[in-house]
Amino acid sequence: MNCGKAERLPGKSGNKIMKVLIIGNLGYIGPMVVKHFRKVRSDSFLAGYDIGYFIQNNTYNGIVGDALLDVQHFGDVRNFNIALLNGFDALIYLAAISNDPMGNAYKTPTLDINCNAANHIAQEAKKAGVKHFVFASSCSVYGFADSAARTELSEVNPLTAYARSKVNAEKGLQPLADADFQITCLRFATACGYSDRLRLDLVLNDFVASAIVARKISILSDGTPWRPLIHVKDMARAMDWAIQRKEGGNFLIINTGSNVWNYQVKELAAAVQQLFTDVEVDINVNAQPDKRSYKVSFDLYEKLAPAHQPQVSLADAVQDLKNGLLGLGFSDTNFRQSSMIRLKTIEKLITNKIIDQNLAFNRL
Repeated sequence: MNCGKAERLPGKSGNKIMKVLIIGNLGYIGPMVVKHFRKVRSDSFLAGYDIGYFIQNNTYNGIVGDALLDVQHFGDVRNFNIALLNGFDALIYLAAISNDPMGNAYKTPTLDINCNAANHIAQEAKKAGVKHFVFASSCSVYGFADSAARTELSEVNPLTAYARSKVNAEKGLQPLADADFQITCLRFATACGYSDRLRLDLVLNDFVASAIVARKISILSDGTPWRPLIHVKDMARAMDWAIQRKEGGNFLIINTGSNVWNYQVKELAAAVQQLFTDVEVDINVNAQPDKRSYKVSFDLYEKLAPAHQPQVSLADAVQDLKNGLLGLGFSDTNFRQSSMIRLKTIEKLITNKIIDQNLAFNRL
């Protein structure tokens, strides 16, 4: 896909402004990062780079975060134009084949996009004089953990192609860090919350959607697996910290979330049920143990980033999802086959021959 750009006029600036490039900005998290940065760093120069798989999946009735950028580039991270890196102070790498079902279906693109491209672009960013590189990693690297909460020193146990790609990316990034090129790997808890490009293939988001259209939440497991969660707005706060941090050294892997957001799946369902009141929760008590169960310690993040701690509560996240979906007139009982499921969007693009099996755009 050829690289193009759409520009808006930058705002006024007196002193030298910070220039930030967000790679993978047209997905679920990116628009919320742009909105947060534009709010707290109004004079920053913000640029986006994305292939555009999900650009049409807007779910916001208002100004989408993309509109607040100074420039938007389009292209594939596997064929990144390194000239675009010139002049930037910080780079945030969000680009990813972003969950287990997609990772399992497209293992090679997952490794190439999530890991190899991230490592290559980081190498080139260092040469270009970028000072801060932020990589969106995942707590899923811990896999199954039935004992104490996982810390940054705990052994990783990636169970999926997605999780393995994150571990490998971290390993590739570490040797690049030095006093002039600070790298932060944010091991995010599972994302949740309403966004300008909402995903419903995330546990809490799915539960709220199910409550609205079916008045029933079906838990495929026995409800006991642990999931640490973080709201997309709080993910943006963490990235704001990461591009300016003074603590943690040249290379930092850090669990990013809140200890109070370690929940069992059945607790998440109960929180949704409490808001809706007329919703039934069906738990599969005879289910086989879910291997994707882990608690995570966020003590280090609390220590190093006290001014950027998560602020959104579980109840607020559920209410926000409910308000957003109802505001859209959401009523799709078959939403798990819709464009709000990222795998379904990818499959549709392939079916329509817009992209190939390697998830690269076909030439028109």
